Amino acid sequence: MTLPFSQACENNKDYILEQLRRHYTKPFGRVLEIAGGTGQHAEYFATQMPHLHWQSTDVPEYVETLNLRLEAAELSNLPSARPFDVTQDKLSQSPLDYIFSANSLHIMPVEAVTHFFRHMRYLLANSGVLCVYGPFKYKGEFTTPSNADFDLWLRGRNAESGLRDFEQVQSLAEEAGLSLLEDNPMPANNQLLVWTKTQ
Repeated sequence: MTLPFSQACENNKDYILEQLRRHYTKPFGRVLEIAGGTGQHAEYFATQMPHLHWQSTDVPEYVETLNLRLEAAELSNLPSARPFDVTQDKLSQSPLDYIFSANSLHIMPVEAVTHFFRHMRYLLANSGVLCVYGPFKYKGEFTTPSNADFDLWLRGRNAESGLRDFEQVQSLAEEAGLSLLEDNPMPANNQLLVWTKTQ
């Protein structure tokens, strides 16, 4: 059986893991992953951090593909993925310790990014941690020419996609009761943003 695969996930997983290990430390912590994609991150992080229960999700049309890898992994702390479209109704879920999403905000339509952060009010427990990985603009400027090219490619495919302004994302996070802990530069012109729920 051929499993879904992303070379980008393979390239960045160790760098992301290094950051997650610093923040996802609670014994028997519960993680919700939004936009699980190929499942490579979920499988790898669940393997490397067995103290975490890692619940992956994606929009309904991608869950079956995502589950190919998750179910093949047969890990006790990695259940089958659940459908979750951030633009739709609330996810039936008690507040979680941690939420993770990689390479998602620049793919989502702008409206979906707004919904993504609104969900944090009920999905993330008090003092819980949200980690988001991906490329961002700062004060409307791209950090590299390659990110500017990537933005053009994204918008050519879907006009509602594109790299998000850090300041806009930070404003949405603050509205959701989140406080920025860190903005970590990552390889390949990406960032890993870390917030905690403060209200």
